Amino acid sequence: MLKLGKLPDRTPVRIVITVSPDLARDLAAYAEAYRQAYGQAEAVADLIPPMLAAFLASDRGFAKARQDGVITADAVEPARRRGRKRTAPDSIPMGGEGAS
Repeated sequence: MLKLGKLPDRTPVRIVITVSPDLARDLAAYAEAYRQAYGQAEAVADLIPPMLAAFLASDRGFAKARQDGVITADAVEPARRRGRKRTAPDSIPMGGEGAS
């Protein structure tokens, strides 16, 4: 038995979202602020995954729910891993009307 266990699945998962015009403008402005701060332009789509990771890492309620076993990775596993194929991309509302 090796000391290093088997590496987890690292296959990227594509998620398609629809955002409000206001959020789209804010994301574009953030990409510009990033360019000014670091001298390197990055596409909004390339900035979103680390932004989401940072948000999740800083959410204490989410961390506690995971620690308490309320949320498990298996419960929210992407549909493609369960063998189901989606016919249309998922839309995740982010901002705009109806958002809380």
